Amino acid sequence: MSSFVTEVLASSGKLEKEDLMTKISKLTRKSDDIKAEATYMIKREYDNFLPSYDLAERLGREVEGMYKEIDDLKDVIENEVQQDLNKSVTEFTRLGAQLGRTKVVLSLCQHLVEFDNALKDFQKAMRQKEYVVAAEQHGKAQDAVAKVKKSCNAEVPLLSVLMSELTIQKETLLYHLGDEWTKMVTWTLPPNTKELNSTDVFLGVKLHLSREGKAYEPDLPKVLQALAVRGDLQRKVKQFAQLLMKYVLRPLIVHPSLVVEVSEQQSSSGAEFTAVGFASRESSAEHRQPPELYRQILIVLKALAEHPFNAVVGEQSVCGMLGGLIWEELSENIIQDCLVHSIPARSNELDQYAEVISETKSLESCLRELGYLQEEATELLKYAQNYNRHFISRKCQDVIVEARRLMTSDIHNTVKISPSYKLSLPPLPRSSAGGDKKKNRGAVVVKSESPGSGPCGGPGLPLALEAPGGQQGVQQQLEGRTMTLPACQISRPAQQILELAVNTLAEASDRSNTSAIQILYAVRNIFQLFCNVVPTYHEESLLKLPQLAAIHHNDCMFLAHHLITLGHHFGPAFTTDYTVCSFVDLVPSLRRQGTRCFISQMSVLKGEILESLSTARDFSNLEDAANAETANKAVRQVVLQLKRVGRVWQEVLPINIYCKAMGTLLNTAVSELITRILALEDISSEEANSLHGLLEHVLVEGPQIFTPVLDEKENRRHQEEVTVHVARWMAFKELAMLLLANLNDILNRWAEGKGPLALAFTYNEVKGLIRALFQNTDRRAAALAQIGPSF
Repeated sequence: MSSFVTEVLASSGKLEKEDLMTKISKLTRKSDDIKAEATYMIKREYDNFLPSYDLAERLGREVEGMYKEIDDLKDVIENEVQQDLNKSVTEFTRLGAQLGRTKVVLSLCQHLVEFDNALKDFQKAMRQKEYVVAAEQHGKAQDAVAKVKKSCNAEVPLLSVLMSELTIQKETLLYHLGDEWTKMVTWTLPPNTKELNSTDVFLGVKLHLSREGKAYEPDLPKVLQALAVRGDLQRKVKQFAQLLMKYVLRPLIVHPSLVVEVSEQQSSSGAEFTAVGFASRESSAEHRQPPELYRQILIVLKALAEHPFNAVVGEQSVCGMLGGLIWEELSENIIQDCLVHSIPARSNELDQYAEVISETKSLESCLRELGYLQEEATELLKYAQNYNRHFISRKCQDVIVEARRLMTSDIHNTVKISPSYKLSLPPLPRSSAGGDKKKNRGAVVVKSESPGSGPCGGPGLPLALEAPGGQQGVQQQLEGRTMTLPACQISRPAQQILELAVNTLAEASDRSNTSAIQILYAVRNIFQLFCNVVPTYHEESLLKLPQLAAIHHNDCMFLAHHLITLGHHFGPAFTTDYTVCSFVDLVPSLRRQGTRCFISQMSVLKGEILESLSTARDFSNLEDAANAETANKAVRQVVLQLKRVGRVWQEVLPINIYCKAMGTLLNTAVSELITRILALEDISSEEANSLHGLLEHVLVEGPQIFTPVLDEKENRRHQEEVTVHVARWMAFKELAMLLLANLNDILNRWAEGKGPLALAFTYNEVKGLIRALFQNTDRRAAALAQIGPSF
């Protein structure tokens, strides 16, 4: 029987747990005994063949009892022990969660303590103006608030207050740092920053860099370090770089008369500072030379590098930051406003450019020593070293610009070109000996006796035409003026354009092959530009003024004439395996341009002539004095127009072109008169006399317009050859004769369709004229019957 203590413990459940373990141990031992006995029995039964029925029955009962005890023990474990185990796990989970919350609260309290301590240290450092310590403590306070915010899943009411306080203290720190920056770096800028084109505006620009402050003021390096800690240094240096470029470095590049002045001064309070400003000097140069510009820039940058302003913050100095911010823009400004203009305009001056390259290298070396640059090679030095390529580019650009200036200049200023005109050309390079004779077989080769004498040379240069097949000794002498220009007048700009092209090609002939080809194409572009710019820019003048149209026609023919041989002259210097120096393909375009312009002017003049004749009221009813006066005025006006044009074109056009042009205009007037008179159905004798007088005036005055030169003896030949230039002149003379002739004279000149009258008019035109001049009589009928088609 168990004791009282045992019963009490059993009632509390603790003893029952201990009995379970004891019972399990007993069951284990008992199962081992049963297993041993069962083994023994089986061995004896099947191994020794001993009867064991009683023992087996006993063992069976013991096994059944064991199963029952195991089932009871399992029920106890499932119903009581498992329930107590779940309660224990829940309690442990609750206690663990409570412990976690406790740790979070403890961590928040720790972060708040860190924030409070950092903020106290911040305020103490601010009072002592230890801005670096203040910036570090503010950073710690900011980190503490960030940890609080990260640790809290829910919104903490105190967090907004902490963030607000942190922002206030940050603004306070930045305000004081900005104030200290302003004391150390002070700008004096012009009042009107929008108008910065005048040199005088920059004379008032000053930069003051304080060297040391008062006793309570921090050093500038500490201010810079504090700005760096708070992440505001980059913005401050960027603002300073922008002002430095706009008001100091950029003006130095653009205005050659500005000179930098750096001085050490002292304020009224005793503080020392470095002053950087400008002074003005007299300079007529449009652009500053690179060496001088480099010296001025180095004066400014050295003053900054030697100042406490150039503090080392972290791994980089302030000058290093400044150089990274301004160098790209500074290099571009130096290139565009200085180096571009320093490239020589002539090739013989290129050797002097070595000084610029040396000075550029020296500038970059000094800037690297001062800490502004980190790279070994920059775009500035690369640009200076590639001066040859830039020279070619500038040369091509200058050539095109100069050519366009000439094309848009006044073309009234003319130059007289005579057959003895000779274009100044440099000596031709000697061609290689032993040329391929097979390639020249069957070709016509023009030879000149002296180098440099081309087909544009003066008269009297003996030219030889080699016979096809290369037969030696068979040469035919050509007349000296075979390939010379006729006497005419061209514009001075056209002559200057050709001289510009020749001089450019001559200058480029001794350069490298690549650059020479580039210049060759630039020269070709001159003449392509001529075909587009001149007709467009002078379009109105070329249509209104006959003289300018004739001059432009001559200009085009003059340029085309010389382009034929220009490529042959410079070919040895420019021809390569891939490029042939030739301008012949531009000749048709120039000729078409000149012809098109002159034909347009001719059309305008023809329209004026026809408009003047249209006022004559079809030359009908000339018995009326008013109509006769109108017709007479119209004819005389046409003659005056022709004479006016003739005087304008006199000595401007070549003689043959002048005669053809004036002959065409006169032929227009003559043809219109013939057409209008033949259209009359009735012509009285009085009207015939009036018409004859009008035609006679034209017959007398018409040949007078063929006066292309001042020498009267020379003009007589052209006046006598009026029938060559005026297609309907003979018909016009026949018409004037018919107006006063009788029927017999008309029949005689018809001569059965073989006379001069038949060559001038058709039989229908003659019959119509007879019907208009003579009354209807038997004689007129007989005359009309004799006039018929000729076979």
